[in-house]
Amino acid sequence: MLVVETIAKIRRAYFQDKKSIKQICRELRVSRNTVRKVIRSGATELTYERTIQPLPKIGPWQDMLDEMLAVNARKPKRERLTRIRIFEELRAQGYDGGYDAVRRYAASWSKEEAVASAAAHVPLTFDPGEAYQFDWSHEIVVIDGATTTVKVAHVRLCHSRMLFVRAYPRETQEMVFDAHDKAFAFFGGTCTRGIYDNMKTAVDTIFVGRDRAYNRRFQQMCSHYLVDPVACTPASGWEKGQVENQVGVVRRRFPDRASRRPSIRPAGPAPTTMQFWLLFTWE
Repeated sequence: MLVVETIAKIRRAYFQDKKSIKQICRELRVSRNTVRKVIRSGATELTYERTIQPLPKIGPWQDMLDEMLAVNARKPKRERLTRIRIFEELRAQGYDGGYDAVRRYAASWSKEEAVASAAAHVPLTFDPGEAYQFDWSHEIVVIDGATTTVKVAHVRLCHSRMLFVRAYPRETQEMVFDAHDKAFAFFGGTCTRGIYDNMKTAVDTIFVGRDRAYNRRFQQMCSHYLVDPVACTPASGWEKGQVENQVGVVRRRFPDRASRRPSIRPAGPAPTTMQFWLLFTWE
């Protein structure tokens, strides 16, 4: 491959010094085809990129290595094998190549998977009954004169933008189930998809892309309501931006929280954990 300096010499010799192609070839020790290519292309740099990368050692083992990398990526982070361990397992299967080839291939595979994961997205337009978004917020309130923090469940229908808000003492799984039950009763039905962040009460393990290992009890709840759960990409709040925005809207509808916080009283007799719910009143 010609370096930029040689290309510059060829161009100056031909266009500035008016030398012939034969003389340039003799002085710079390059072929006539090379000189013609530089002159005709007008390029100041010639680059070469392989369209197909040969894999003389990895090639026969590519399918097995792809499977090993995919299985390894789906494991919890603490249980994943290092690349040297993957190389050793491949060697045990009969691979006779070196570690560098496996390392380079694994790095390229990881990069492609990361790009594919980043390209995935949740559509921001929805049909009626297609999806809802769920999230929690923490609010400071006054209960019987004592300032405390409550957890507020937010549910929002993606098409109609109808919202449902309910406060709980904690974010336990039973509170998640109760919030869904009350929200679906309020809406008069369910949607086909539910969009969540990666809350621990729903997601046990985050894999590459959008693959998730959902909690068994959470999956049972979704199966009961015929809902297909969808988890957002970590640190991508815009994927459930409607319910994220709802948190701020609900807060702004309350009086100034610094000077006049809402007072909350338990409804009815002493409630159990599943029955505990809150009514907002103003002092």
